[in-house]
Amino acid sequence: LASPETSVSVSAHNAAIGLAKAPGSTGPWEKFCFGLDASALQERLFVSEENVDGFLGTVLCPSFCSQSAVESQPLIEVLDVTEDRIQISLK
Repeated sequence: LASPETSVSVSAHNAAIGLAKAPGSTGPWEKFCFGLDASALQERLFVSEENVDGFLGTVLCPSFCSQSAVESQPLIEVLDVTEDRIQISLK
């Protein structure tokens, strides 16, 4: 993390923490963890094509599905992510 670019904003009903990657750190973040202390962290995934594929793969086809069922799963593509919406294409 790049500490000078990190920000915290707290209001009566909300808290937001802005994080910035350190120089030289590349690629999208896949997940983040939060909690009151290190022993009680919760994990959340960022919206990405890989994370959506993984999530829907576990929901649509549990581990006991056959290989042919996995091959017939729809192709899922994340087209656009904004603060207001996410656009996903299924083929």
